[in-house]
Amino acid sequence: MNKFDLAKTTTDPAILDELSKDEDVDVRCWVANNPNTSPETFDYLSRDKDWNVRCWVAKNPNTSPETLDYLSKDEYSSVRWKVARHPNTSPETLDYLSRDENSDVRYGVARNPNTTPETLDELSKDEDPSVRCKVAEHPNTSPETLDELSKDEDPSVRCKVAEHPNTSLETLKQMFIFEAEGSCDDSVQFNIVNNSKFIAMIKELLPCASS
Repeated sequence: MNKFDLAKTTTDPAILDELSKDEDVDVRCWVANNPNTSPETFDYLSRDKDWNVRCWVAKNPNTSPETLDYLSKDEYSSVRWKVARHPNTSPETLDYLSRDENSDVRYGVARNPNTTPETLDELSKDEDPSVRCKVAEHPNTSPETLDELSKDEDPSVRCKVAEHPNTSLETLKQMFIFEAEGSCDDSVQFNIVNNSKFIAMIKELLPCASS
């Protein structure tokens, strides 16, 4: 078996560790892609001179939070973007990446399930509407942050706020008035009136509606 196939298919961490030092970048990439590579080898490859290898390390589901934290400072945004999306990336590392200069990286943070309400609140002020939109649909976003986003100039952001289960009834009522009197965006209004909290309020006001 040649070294390329070995790097792809072997389940032996010791062999993978040896191949991680191979001069051929393609071999090292396959080692970084192999699920049987050890945490120690991943850590070694996270310092590889070739950014493609580091990218594969940042993508591998078995990469440790510590290695991902190291890669969050990588000079290549493609590497940082993969760190931002990784399920093993810690809340602290995600908070660091939330201030990244690249909007794709910040977008990745805004969709990562490990991102905290505090970091999401900071991202809710992001200049990129796609980032704010992801914040508005994230399950960890607080009612307070959603209230601020309910006034967003972008209707796609307000749409996500209107359907979010954490959005307070008071925010929904304010949105309903704003959309009716000002913006009149049909998709936002549709999501407001179909929010379970808003429906429950209507049923309380009109008991016959529940019969």
